[in-house]
Amino acid sequence: MSRPLCLTGAADSASSSSSSSSSFVNGATSKNLPAVQTVAPMPEDTVENMSITTKLERALEKVAPLLREIFVDFAPFLSRTLLGSHGQELLIEGLVCMKSSTSVVELVMLLCSQEWQNSIQKNAGLAFIELINEGRLLCHAMKDHIVRVANEAEFILNRQRAEDVHKHAEFESNCAQYAADRREEEKMCDHLISAAKHRDHVTANQLKQKILNILTNKHGAWGTMSQSQLHDFWRLDYWEDDLRRRRRFVRNAFGSTHPDVALKSLEEYGPEEEEGMKSKKSFRSHSVVNQNPETELMLEGDDDAVSLLQEKEIDNLAGPVVLSTPAQLVAPVIVARGTLSITTTEIYFEVDEDDPTFKKIDAKVLGYTEGLHGKWMFSEIRAVFSRRYLLQNTGLEVFMANRTSVMFNFPDQATVKKVVYSLPRVGVGTSYGLPQARRISLATPRQLFKSSNMTQRWQRREISNFEYLMFLNTIAGRTYNDLNQYPVFPWVLTNYESEDLDLTLPGNFRDLSKPIGALNPKRAVFYAERYETWEDDGTPPHHYTSLYSTAASTLFWLVRIEPFSTFFLNCNNNKFDHPDRTFSGIARSWRSCQRDTSDVRELIPEFYYLPEMFVNSSGYDLGLREDRTAVCDVELPVWAKKPEDFVRINRMALESEFVSCQLHQWIDLIFGYKQRGPEAIRALNVFHYLSYEGSVNLDTITDPQLRETMEAQIQSFGQAPSQLLIEPHPPRSSAMHLSPLMFKDQMQQDVIMVLKFPSNSPVTHVAANTLPHLSIPAAVTVTCSRLFAVNRWHNTVGLRGAPGYSLEQAHHLPIEMDSLIANNSGISKRQITDLVDQSIQINTHCFVVTADNRYILACGFWDKSFRVYSTETGKLTQIVFGHWDVVTCLARSESYIGGDCYIVSGSRDATLLLWYWSGRHHIIGDNPNNSDYPAPRAVLTGHDHEVVCVSVCAELGLVISGAKEGPCLVHTITGDLLRALEGPENCLQPRLISVSSEGHCIIYYERGHFCNFSINGKLLAQMEINDSTRAILLSSDGQNLVTGGDNGVVEVWQACDFKQLYIYPGCDAGIRAMDLSHDQRTLITGMASGSIVAFNIDFNRWHYEHQNRY
Repeated sequence: MSRPLCLTGAADSASSSSSSSSSFVNGATSKNLPAVQTVAPMPEDTVENMSITTKLERALEKVAPLLREIFVDFAPFLSRTLLGSHGQELLIEGLVCMKSSTSVVELVMLLCSQEWQNSIQKNAGLAFIELINEGRLLCHAMKDHIVRVANEAEFILNRQRAEDVHKHAEFESNCAQYAADRREEEKMCDHLISAAKHRDHVTANQLKQKILNILTNKHGAWGTMSQSQLHDFWRLDYWEDDLRRRRRFVRNAFGSTHPDVALKSLEEYGPEEEEGMKSKKSFRSHSVVNQNPETELMLEGDDDAVSLLQEKEIDNLAGPVVLSTPAQLVAPVIVARGTLSITTTEIYFEVDEDDPTFKKIDAKVLGYTEGLHGKWMFSEIRAVFSRRYLLQNTGLEVFMANRTSVMFNFPDQATVKKVVYSLPRVGVGTSYGLPQARRISLATPRQLFKSSNMTQRWQRREISNFEYLMFLNTIAGRTYNDLNQYPVFPWVLTNYESEDLDLTLPGNFRDLSKPIGALNPKRAVFYAERYETWEDDGTPPHHYTSLYSTAASTLFWLVRIEPFSTFFLNCNNNKFDHPDRTFSGIARSWRSCQRDTSDVRELIPEFYYLPEMFVNSSGYDLGLREDRTAVCDVELPVWAKKPEDFVRINRMALESEFVSCQLHQWIDLIFGYKQRGPEAIRALNVFHYLSYEGSVNLDTITDPQLRETMEAQIQSFGQAPSQLLIEPHPPRSSAMHLSPLMFKDQMQQDVIMVLKFPSNSPVTHVAANTLPHLSIPAAVTVTCSRLFAVNRWHNTVGLRGAPGYSLEQAHHLPIEMDSLIANNSGISKRQITDLVDQSIQINTHCFVVTADNRYILACGFWDKSFRVYSTETGKLTQIVFGHWDVVTCLARSESYIGGDCYIVSGSRDATLLLWYWSGRHHIIGDNPNNSDYPAPRAVLTGHDHEVVCVSVCAELGLVISGAKEGPCLVHTITGDLLRALEGPENCLQPRLISVSSEGHCIIYYERGHFCNFSINGKLLAQMEINDSTRAILLSSDGQNLVTGGDNGVVEVWQACDFKQLYIYPGCDAGIRAMDLSHDQRTLITGMASGSIVAFNIDFNRWHYEHQNRY
């Protein structure tokens, strides 16, 4: 390793010696020279004493680094030119030393050496030239480098400046966007606040009106019995039952006889083909789009179609409004633009009242339109369906817990998807055997059809033809909210002329394999020729210009009932139809759709359940026909004496075996593979191309006027339902095949068993909750002494006639006595000991048993409460207060999933309270933390005396109650008094009430009087019997009435007209209570002797098909 050398005086004297110099340059690492430490600098006052080394360092301390740097930089050049006397390189080894040392001695020794001098003399010229050249090169390189660096610097600066400008612009844009968002949010908040104010105003007005109605109607506190309007107006309520029937009429504040309305003249009707010709002219340029746009996807997997990440984003959205979008509220005859806002718990819709089209809408129509300033809680949503509007898949229909629905149309399908993913996961509800997932709400109709279990249930006859058709209509996009897509039902009968209608004759039924236009052979030829000789190139050929179901045809059928009367006038320049064009007779309409080449109308569901549609109850002046007969009520077929008869017989025909075995062929025409394509051509079933889904994409039409014309044409031609299947629909299994024993006369005994309890106290209440899936299927009985028994039910006898039924099972008795009662061991667990009011007479109305048999509710207690007891332990679990006097009667509605139901309590204070029973918490009320003070859902008033009987039907949303004296009253479950059921003069003391979901209300009055009212208050039938009746019961289909009383005789009647069907042998004691098993095959009666009797009952044997055919 080289070491720096410290010069001494001796070294100085020998500095010119070649060898010593050479020894330094080449032998800096010479082992002969010891390394000597450098002496530290001396103070100033001893400069003269400094060594020469120190002096050199002091003198050259500034120039030495520069020289050293030059040597280092030019080392390659110097190493070639600076050579010793023997040609050795002088610099390379010394260079290492120079780099690592700060001493100037080596530098001085090098510069003073002879070799350096010789080399300089020898090479100076060349070296200088070479140095100059290398300097130039270095200069050029340096210049290029500096230019390059400068350019790079300028580029970086420019880029930095551009980035700064971009960031500044982005910042300004973000600021502007933020300000705009804040403004939008403020606007939205203002909008929501104003919408809430408007909604509150509407709600307050409705509440005020409701209170006024309660107080001022003739049964109200401020009313008088003499008070009666000249005319009560009614309208069809939007409430739907489980089969989607809208049957309930409510008071109509906007009702009138429309006295100022004129009738159309015949000249106002254009020729039949005019509309079709218009369409041809308008749309020659439009080619037909693919008519089968659906892609087949099966609904598999548990996760919804949107990714979990996307869903998380939606779920984590902060702020009050999760989604806000422009939308249209689709209601009958109007479409209102507005804004739909969705929060985490509610949907809001606020109509745009400044929209010019909204301002043009008739105020009368708006009066019947709900949801213009709508608010719906997530907890109320029961189903969400994708819908079409004007053939575009951009709609949604939301079904609510209050049994109404609301429909919206959105700008595009992407918005529909966002909305569905902002709403709760309810799917399409629980009725169709589909999972409650959002992907189900977004599924196509065909996917819903394939995945649902309803077709199999229909084939197995678990559901009726009506229910199945309603299901097909619902999933195929038919809706009450768009009259152009109203549900469609078939004509099934052809005989409207005979005195009597025999439903066992095939000739009285329509051929359902043909469309309505092809039933008449002559007319079929006309339509076939029209199709084959089609000449217009712009429009594809078709058999019929207008569809079997349009807004016009729907209003044609329903013109006599509000709100459809108002809708009809709104669509027809405030004029009723010409009397010869009005729906005036059923036979006449049937003839028209067999002969008139422009009439191919099918029916609407109301023909099978709504007799009020045939009655001109509002007294409209509909004019005189050409034969001078006035048009008023619809003329019924001769075989129907009243509208209720027509509807009942028409429905019987729909459910008949003739219709059941060919209904699938009609489904093929309307919803299936014969709806379009070659099969439709063969079946004479092709309609105007604008009737079909996928025929036009409105978003591709940029001309607003052309788009408006196209929309108008779609509205006028009608819209075919979505095609649900592209292969033949399977037929229904025959009743004989499914249940061969059902129609065999098995000579069964009327009485199955008698069960005598040890106590002789009369059995005053029987509740047969016998469904197999219950933890304890049982017949619960309660005696007059308030001793109850949970008698286990064995599900064997009820299976008579079903597949797999064996005779061995028949030997088992269906009811097994409660072991605690039989053994007399646990009477304390079965006795209700709390004190009842002394004046209360214990009867069947004093008790209610929950649907799972686990709790008994009892009333009549002195403290004005009713109480809940556990049937397992007999312990009191809840006391419910609310009345001002003793509670005299209780009733329970039918239960839904989870066991929830309504309980109604009636009292001596002349009021009724409607309560909610929570099946989950087994208490009255929703809140288990507040079970001591539950609040009633509604207070029902109007009676003047003690309430003695009550019945509640959740499906119809009605409570019907009777007091000691006076008419029975009909309330809605929201507390509105709808009407009084005024019976004949001697029917003033109601004692028993039974309501079926089919709309029959049977009331038994003192002294053997029976009345059958429709739910809309019409007295349908009455009778008088000798027995003092104690118990009445309607079969589940509402067609049969069972009665029993002090005579001990059970009688079966036809509910519609009180025709007696059967009398059971008399028992030795009076009947106090009765109930039917879940399968309607066993009747259990509670007897005054303290026993129960089980009867065989088979309602099928009184059915006309069973009597006439089997």
